[in-house]
Amino acid sequence: MRTVISTDRTAAVELLRRGEIVALPTETVYGLAADALNPMAVAKIFEAKERPRFDPLIVHLPSRDWLEKIVDPMPPNRQLILRLADKFWPGPLTMVLPKRGIIPEIVTAGLDMVAVRISAHPIFAEIIHLFGKPLAAPSANRFGRVSPTAAEHVLDELDGRISLVIDAGPTHHGLESTIVSVRANGIEILRRGPITAERLSEFAEVNTVASPARRISAPGQFPSHYAPKTQLRLIDCAESFFAEKDQRVGLLAWNPRSRKGDLQIGQRRTGNRRSLKFSAVRHLSERQDLREAATNLFRYLRELDALGLDLIVAERVPGQGLGAAILDRLERASRG
Repeated sequence: MRTVISTDRTAAVELLRRGEIVALPTETVYGLAADALNPMAVAKIFEAKERPRFDPLIVHLPSRDWLEKIVDPMPPNRQLILRLADKFWPGPLTMVLPKRGIIPEIVTAGLDMVAVRISAHPIFAEIIHLFGKPLAAPSANRFGRVSPTAAEHVLDELDGRISLVIDAGPTHHGLESTIVSVRANGIEILRRGPITAERLSEFAEVNTVASPARRISAPGQFPSHYAPKTQLRLIDCAESFFAEKDQRVGLLAWNPRSRKGDLQIGQRRTGNRRSLKFSAVRHLSERQDLREAATNLFRYLRELDALGLDLIVAERVPGQGLGAAILDRLERASRG
């Protein structure tokens, strides 16, 4: 199978109607989409991604009208669910809710809950509207790997496994959606993302799952995930890191430094000589803007991963707000 990158939305809709899988842009990352109500089509997502069948998928809705067709929001959660939808949909918030029988078991990995959201990306919205039914759409990469934020990244991951990638340029957020469970006593964050705990706390008490769950109850809960092929290590600052002899190391930087400083930073002594420590450097954000850092994270990980390095080291970002979601991805990538 030859994978084609195109902007032909009509072709994407036709493939989806035939029960095929298509890579589509969302505002978070590129997703691998299939008819969520067709178990044979959904099975192709698992095959292309080499994804374990016990890892559930997110279902994207064409509109709010579909919410109560596929989920059963029970009182006293109903009002909170609707308030969150009013505020954050369309957008990068996924809610895990009790499912109705219309959703195939393969989508939810046999669980009685389904993860749902509405994408804000105009091209995704156009395609799902024309298709007219919900789409299951996890990230368009092989399981456990770095998520794709551009059409070319999808091709790197799934070339020959799918027939079509719809190209809409780089994604906006660069991190997968925030996933929450809505409970009678508040909101539980199951996966950090662009919608932060601080924003959610305006609606109810928020509890964040501190570490990946032992029992998978929602997408994105594996302890090792989002990993490059090259080993990745988290560090506090580049200045305190010292490479081993002849080790080629790439730096994913957060702390500010000058370009000249990049050439000098952290040189190690070898006898009376000094050698450069980093073979390549990528700055998540020169301005230390967490939104810019989130957008660049997966792209820069891919760039460093393609250089044939022995090790990638990543400086920790602040753990508040969106920084918590970035740290979550880096910590899981470091376990890969």
